[in-house]
Amino acid sequence: MSVEVRVPALGESIVDATIASWLKKEGDTVKRGDTLAELETDKVNIEVNAEQDGVLQKVLKQVGDVVAVGEAICTIGEGGVAATNGSAPQAKPAATEETSSAKPAQRPTSAEAPIFSDSQRPPSPLARRIAAEHHVDIAQVRGSSPHGRVTKEDVISYLEQNTQSPAPNGEVATPVAPVQPAAAAPAAKATPAAAADPRGEERVRMSRRRQTIAQRLVEAQHTAAMLTTFNEIDMTAVMDVRSRRKDAFKDKHNVSLGFMSFFTKAAIGALKAYPRLNAEIQGTDLLLKHYYDISIAVSTDEGLVVPVVRDADRKGFAQIEREIAELAKRARANALTLNDLQGGTFTITNGGIFGSLLSTPILNAPQVGILGMHKIEQRPIALNGQVVIRPMMYVALSYDHRIVDGSEAVRFLATIKELVEDPESLLLEG
Repeated sequence: MSVEVRVPALGESIVDATIASWLKKEGDTVKRGDTLAELETDKVNIEVNAEQDGVLQKVLKQVGDVVAVGEAICTIGEGGVAATNGSAPQAKPAATEETSSAKPAQRPTSAEAPIFSDSQRPPSPLARRIAAEHHVDIAQVRGSSPHGRVTKEDVISYLEQNTQSPAPNGEVATPVAPVQPAAAAPAAKATPAAAADPRGEERVRMSRRRQTIAQRLVEAQHTAAMLTTFNEIDMTAVMDVRSRRKDAFKDKHNVSLGFMSFFTKAAIGALKAYPRLNAEIQGTDLLLKHYYDISIAVSTDEGLVVPVVRDADRKGFAQIEREIAELAKRARANALTLNDLQGGTFTITNGGIFGSLLSTPILNAPQVGILGMHKIEQRPIALNGQVVIRPMMYVALSYDHRIVDGSEAVRFLATIKELVEDPESLLLEG
């Protein structure tokens, strides 16, 4: 007797996913709770776990296949079926890994698997991968599940407690280390459509996330009357505050004082003055939002993601800096949840960390405004009848002209300029 394993509910508005990798193969013995496969959705990756003990009899969907919620992807049967499929059961994982060099390659991480008792579930594959990428001994991480199984949340918690992560430098945020994708993952994604010619050309399937990013960026330009206005900010005062306060701030809050908290507070002050930049269009209505959930763009190997700092107007500089650093670290470890990515009201993106001097950011629909920060550069400016050298930053505001007038957008950006150039005002306005 066999039982079908089906695609679980993936989250609000997500109806299908792509098979990213199989962690088990036909004939493998599995226990309840073992991860069988990893699914890639538009926003996050999701594990599919076995709901009973048995043997993986049949894989119904291959890597790269698109599967819908509720669709069967494999079948699990009772114990002795493994022998008929020509594959040795893995009833004794520890002994198998000691005697066979082929078994560890089934998992996307190179970390050695410790020996686990029958009452203790082995770590999830995603937990193993994150641990390996951060050079963490998985055996040192305590599992929080009833069976002591280590999950990705446990590894992330361990990293937070035991790793002194560099704080954001004021630009987007700096994670513990840039996380490289697991060795097996790119090959698996490239297999269905990879091809090369004698001149070195190669065809690689776009990831599900990259396809979604491409689609939404085009949709934003087609559906919104997008326009961009520019200004420049003298960063002298902010840089002076950071220089004078950074050591005391770091000692007190255990996080560095960066530029992002200043710009987040300035954006909130401007949004309060010009509330239609914090709205969205729903049919023929405007939905004016009286809360401030600020999306912060983070670049990862899988593409740009925009996790949300919720109720940013109620948080201090240290809380904002700490949350941005944490979200960026989790984004690069592919450990964000759907809740981390949903519901932002306004977006801030910083191309300056890559050296961008000026750009026109694209709206993060259904939001109607996005602020673009850029590289700080020493430039000559006229000040009180004299030419002086100051650290200047160009800023850009892209907005939906359907509900935001040009004069309103210009004044909004001018308000951000005024607040950043007078950092003390952020305590009152932000």
